[in-house]
Amino acid sequence: MYKYKFNIEKALEVLLYIGARCPNTYNALKVLYFADKEHLAEYGRLICGESYIAMKQGPVPSGVYDMIKYVRGDGFILTEIPLGESFTIDGYNIIPLRKANIDLLSESDIECLDKAIKKYGTLPFSELKRLSHNDAAYIDADENDVISLDAIVRSLPNCEILFDYLHADL
Repeated sequence: MYKYKFNIEKALEVLLYIGARCPNTYNALKVLYFADKEHLAEYGRLICGESYIAMKQGPVPSGVYDMIKYVRGDGFILTEIPLGESFTIDGYNIIPLRKANIDLLSESDIECLDKAIKKYGTLPFSELKRLSHNDAAYIDADENDVISLDAIVRSLPNCEILFDYLHADL
């Protein structure tokens, strides 16, 4: 069986990468969700080991959202990484204070992030909400509960092959 292993160092670089290209927080969080789905379908893993919560406004990456809330001043996250030195939040926008260290991102990470940024990064709130609410994995979860990785995999066109790969004894 597989488990999420959230990599906060990589997640920070992902957030900086997305935020530099798509500063709106809502859009950035959805970009990561759709990039992760693409990456999972194509490469058999999530970009930074994120887990997703089915919140009222759609799927939300739990760890990255905790990072945003912490920097915004209304959340807590256990880390020694000085997040506030890397980005700030201004209203609904992520403001990177430095460039993302893309050495921590694979070519496939960047490929999927770029695709998702291009496709979802500038969509209006209402359209992005509609798309994410019509996502089968989101529909499968209870509000404010974790969207299981199984549900995300089931929502992908290559789910049978992916289940075999993820459940294989390595």
